[in-house]
Amino acid sequence: MNASAGAGTWKLGDLEVNRIGYGAMRLTGNGMRGNSDGAPIDRDVAVGLLHSAFEQGVDHIDTAAFYFSPLRSANELINRALSSWSGEVVVVTKVGPGRDPSGEWLGIVRPDQLRGQVEENLRQLGRDCLDVVNLRVGGPRTGSIAEHFGALAELREAGLIRHLGLSAVLPEHLAEAQEIAPVCCVQNSYGLDWRHADENGLVDLCGEQGIAFVPFFAVAGLRREAAAGQERDERVRAVARAHDATPAQVRLAWTLHRGPHVLAIPGTTNPAHLAENIAAGSLRLTQGDLTLLDAPDEDAG
Repeated sequence: MNASAGAGTWKLGDLEVNRIGYGAMRLTGNGMRGNSDGAPIDRDVAVGLLHSAFEQGVDHIDTAAFYFSPLRSANELINRALSSWSGEVVVVTKVGPGRDPSGEWLGIVRPDQLRGQVEENLRQLGRDCLDVVNLRVGGPRTGSIAEHFGALAELREAGLIRHLGLSAVLPEHLAEAQEIAPVCCVQNSYGLDWRHADENGLVDLCGEQGIAFVPFFAVAGLRREAAAGQERDERVRAVARAHDATPAQVRLAWTLHRGPHVLAIPGTTNPAHLAENIAAGSLRLTQGDLTLLDAPDEDAG
């Protein structure tokens, strides 16, 4: 069953994928901040969830070596799932920030430390070559990324990486990187409530260059890593009622409507939410829906 095909496909370099993927950040609980409360996710349950995603047509996963909680690693769980899966799945990981084994953030590593991060991902994922590696810049950083991206370009030439991308960047970073090596995707925070990538032209710039634009927090919005809460935006609720859809589906559909080069990587550990997220690729918003969603929401707090 290829429910994910409803949104169409796009290419990450030479790798064609369905536009609806899966983000692994929540797979260990909360992969950015740790999950020290409660029992760790059952490994078999996690593998079953990933297999369910694959069965529904998800063929690309977003992950990182720094997505881990005290007893679980997203990469480890993905490795287990892929080792017992016969289909092709593109794995997109990211490097740049680091965490020590206790989970403390180390900040952005030096260019000469990126090889170690790439090798860490290779070991954890059980791969000899990574499909896509994004250099995550993050924060308000506006300086040059040439040294860091150049180091990854060298690892690409060495055969450890197939394609390169960027994460949490500005348009000038994309231009700088393109002078060094091809960029297949840009991954930034983007959604109905946070449209900075529209304001600085990055979404359209990627479309003009045939580069995949991959929003994160497209559903969570300003809640970022926090678990999804009750939808407070009446615009979203109204469109959801009109289509007999969930608010999360409306938010994903709005994001995908921005262009055929825009992908989605919603993450969840709930099988029902997984199916809903994938089905959002088939939700077609009307021009009236889009006009309403783009109007100010006086009730949103």
